[in-house]
Amino acid sequence: MTQKHRCGWCLGDELYETYHDEEWGVPVHDDQKLFEFLILETFQAGLSWITILRKRENFRKAFDNFDYKKVADYSEAKIQELLQDPGIIRNKLKVRSAVTNAQLFMKIQDEFGSFDQYIWSFVDHTPIQNKVKNYKEAPATTEISDKLSKDLKKRGFKFVGSTVVYAHMQATGMVNDHETSCFRYKEV
Repeated sequence: MTQKHRCGWCLGDELYETYHDEEWGVPVHDDQKLFEFLILETFQAGLSWITILRKRENFRKAFDNFDYKKVADYSEAKIQELLQDPGIIRNKLKVRSAVTNAQLFMKIQDEFGSFDQYIWSFVDHTPIQNKVKNYKEAPATTEISDKLSKDLKKRGFKFVGSTVVYAHMQATGMVNDHETSCFRYKEV
C-alpha cells in the first residue's frame, strides 16, 4: 500500500491529518463556515492551531454551533459563562471580540450581500495557487492579507492581524498553500 504524501506540518497527529485531508485549503463559500473559521482563527492568535482543533467541538457547543446571529446577541451573562468554560480558550478579549466580530460580520453581509462576496473579492473570487515545495516556505502574511486585515480592522474587527487573516485564507481555500507534492495540492 502506497502512503499518500501530505504537507509536513500535519504529520504524526491523526486529528491534524484528518483536518488537512478533508478541510484545509478547500474553498469555503458558506457564511456560517467562514464565520466558524474566523472565530477559530481569532482564538488561535498566539497559540498553535492543533490546540484550537482539539477544542473545536467545545467551541462549537459554547458558541451555539458558530451561529453568528446568536453570537452577535450574547449578553454579558453569556460572556461570563464562556469565560468560565474550561473547554475553550478563556481569554476575555477574545471572547468579547467574538461577539463584536459577529455583529460586524452581519454588517458586512448587509453591505455586500454575504460575507463570502466580501472576503473572496480580495482574491477576485479565485483561489491563489501558490507553489510551495516545503510548508516552511509558505508566507505568514502577504500583501493581500495585509490589505484584508487593514480593511477588517477599519471596520472594527478584533484579532485580525495579517498573520491571522492569512491563516484564515489558507484554511478557507482562498490560497492553496499545500506542498506541490502533497496529494491535496491538485485536489483543491
